[in-house]
Amino acid sequence: MPLMMSEEGFENDESDYHTLPRARITRRKRGLEWFVCGGWKFLCTSCCDWLINVCQRKKELKARTVWLGCPEKCEEKHPRNSIKNQKYNVFTFIPGVLYEQFKFFLNLYFLVVSCSQFVPALKIGYLYTYWAPLGFVLAVTIAREAIDEFRRFQRDKEMNSQLYSKLTVRGKVQVKSSDIQVGDLIIVEKNQRIPSDMVFLRTSEKAGSCFIRTDQLDGETDWKLKVAVSCTQRLPALGDLFSISAYVYAQKPQLDIHSFEGTFTREDSDPPIHESLSIENTLWASTIVASGTVIGVVIYTGKETRSVMNTSNPKNKVGCTSTLYMPVLFSLTSPQTWPLRP
Repeated sequence: MPLMMSEEGFENDESDYHTLPRARITRRKRGLEWFVCGGWKFLCTSCCDWLINVCQRKKELKARTVWLGCPEKCEEKHPRNSIKNQKYNVFTFIPGVLYEQFKFFLNLYFLVVSCSQFVPALKIGYLYTYWAPLGFVLAVTIAREAIDEFRRFQRDKEMNSQLYSKLTVRGKVQVKSSDIQVGDLIIVEKNQRIPSDMVFLRTSEKAGSCFIRTDQLDGETDWKLKVAVSCTQRLPALGDLFSISAYVYAQKPQLDIHSFEGTFTREDSDPPIHESLSIENTLWASTIVASGTVIGVVIYTGKETRSVMNTSNPKNKVGCTSTLYMPVLFSLTSPQTWPLRP
């Protein structure tokens, strides 16, 4: 049976509806309560982010014109083609590790308690009962972070020191991955990692195409088909790349690894040749050549490559050492927890 409601019931519901916003307003936390319950952490994080943005202003990304084999013609200065996964340097290691540990409330609380023992009026027990656990936990944390940072440094150094063949007017020269510049013509052999984002110009395959492995970029294990620019693929020899006047117009760097817009233009022909470029004509960094030998012109390097732009910053490890062991060690060593003698 349908429920019947009287006029009084409707009036009560309407009055409750009007008083609902007032009830919500009264539940809001006041300034001091909000600050103690987590507002201080929000303020500290906002201030740190603001300082980082002020000190490290991001460069505005723009579209670019890249001339084949002529890095000196680049209108703007582009980042170095170096991989850097380290979180700290020599000067920021200790301050950075301490900040990452004491940004948690429990760790900061025990630091304040330990510092309060230097005040005679607040001193309860021996100093070592407070500073020994704190020093032990910090020593373990610093040692762990130092080992991880050294391993990152070794991996970055190994990747940046890999040698590649660079095509010049005088022939092939060996260059390190970190020394590659926008506009260089790089030769990548089979089963070799592509060091930077490039436009696919030529290949040793007669079909004018090749396959690459992208599992290190997008996690997909199937091979991707890439097609070389038809204008440069038809050239008789590699040296002919320097006998033509051509450039690539590429869109500004972006995160999407499945799209690309650009054009290839050859000016010395009559009429000039214009060829549109798509994702099939690109070779992204951190992918591996699966067939043949490829030659490409570098369009993005370093922080502007698709792989680096889609890589998140390394996170700090936070586990039992900072949130569990420190309270336990303090409870075991603090004189307040010792049994009182009769």
